[in-house]
Amino acid sequence: MSPRRLDLSQPDLARLISNPEKVFWPEHGYTKLDLARFYVEVFPWLEPYVKDRLLSLERCPDGMAGDCFYQREMPRGMPPDTPTMAIEHEHGTTHYVIGGTLVTQLALVNLGCIAVHVWNARTRSPRHPDWVCFDLDPDSGAFADAARAGLILKDALDALRLASFAKTSGKRGLHVFMPIDPDLDADTVRQFAKDVGHRLAQAHPDALTMEPRVAARRGRVYLDPFRNGFAQTAVAPYSVRRAPNAPVSTPLAWSEVRPTLNPTDFNMGNIRERLSRNDPWKTFFESRQSLRPALRAASSL
Repeated sequence: MSPRRLDLSQPDLARLISNPEKVFWPEHGYTKLDLARFYVEVFPWLEPYVKDRLLSLERCPDGMAGDCFYQREMPRGMPPDTPTMAIEHEHGTTHYVIGGTLVTQLALVNLGCIAVHVWNARTRSPRHPDWVCFDLDPDSGAFADAARAGLILKDALDALRLASFAKTSGKRGLHVFMPIDPDLDADTVRQFAKDVGHRLAQAHPDALTMEPRVAARRGRVYLDPFRNGFAQTAVAPYSVRRAPNAPVSTPLAWSEVRPTLNPTDFNMGNIRERLSRNDPWKTFFESRQSLRPALRAASSL
């Protein structure tokens, strides 16, 4: 698959990006236009993970130089025909942007959205996730610890006969995704992630923890299950992160998940080279599986 290339002379990109020469990453000179061009090139790979999914927006209008803020409601400045979906929350109704088109993605870049934060469910059934996400956050800040924790988690999921896929978070952590049938509600899926996490933390108390309080983690890797709740999000594969070196959340083959891996080696400046190789998540959606047998088997871990 060859991404379509655009440049500033073409009206579709020039029309969507204001202040194109605004520098977002001063250490590299990457601009807002560079970010837009990046998403144009990677969109064929990003699209399957954002199509028909609600987005929560992290807006960083000054890139690395300024502050960021989160927004769920569709912001002003989006194209008037941007698809949205109204979701009822306790505090009221929120109109979320629906991902899946390049025009929407570029409009979000124009509003300072660097990362792409996607729901775990699609619009046709927003309360029923179609993937599980384990967010492995190393208290040490060392990706090596996250990689070791990821391999422990993979062994446990293998024992439950569940296919799993790893990616860098784009920062210091590791994300482990499992594609599932969307026939269970978010509370059930989140409870499954919590049960697996608790059992692994009990089996590896010096390395893993389910303690949400940072001060209580004491150098261990936090197995965060809360990405699986209703209206929670995770960073999409091929999303850029607002961090030094413009790292990209990059799908990995399990053979690549090792303590020596440096996740910042995958970044906005070189990810195109990786896209020319085999996609380690090529079978992700074909690997969708029922979580029901694993719910029963998890007690045997």
